Amino acid sequence: MARTVMLGDEAVQAAREMVQKAESARELRAGLSILVPKECRVSNAATARVLGVGVATVVRMQRKIRDQVDGKSQEKGHWGGRRREILSVEEEEAFLRPWVEKAETGGVLVVPPIHAALEERLCFPVADSTVYRMLARHGWRKVAPDTCHPKRDEQAQEAFKKNSRRRWQKLPEKTP
Repeated sequence: MARTVMLGDEAVQAAREMVQKAESARELRAGLSILVPKECRVSNAATARVLGVGVATVVRMQRKIRDQVDGKSQEKGHWGGRRREILSVEEEEAFLRPWVEKAETGGVLVVPPIHAALEERLCFPVADSTVYRMLARHGWRKVAPDTCHPKRDEQAQEAFKKNSRRRWQKLPEKTP
């Protein structure tokens, strides 16, 4: 059987006040994360099942209340963000700068050389999708070619359409 949670009287009193003044389900669950194990003498796993959250969430809510009672500073959580980033955003900008300059002078951006340069800089292989995500993060997008040639002659095209025989139309049959 899992060990029961050891909670102080000050934390229990703070949890009771939190439950009475709760304005949201989150606040109510936070208070109950201390009251349920203390009053019912059950484990955090059982408390999690009762509250409909995970065990880690119960422990996190208990810690938050204990820290409030102890007067510890409330730090912002570290949820979200790029936890597995290879390079910071600034380093990525510096890495992409030569290709930006090349593209501004009319060059074409091709991913395989960027991928090879990134692997060379990092000294380990990375997936192609890493490069595509990095380019997307910095505002690059796939540019499709134009539907028409820039040096086209519209009058010549119209003349061709008018004067050429259209094979897809049926010619009228001659009657004898």
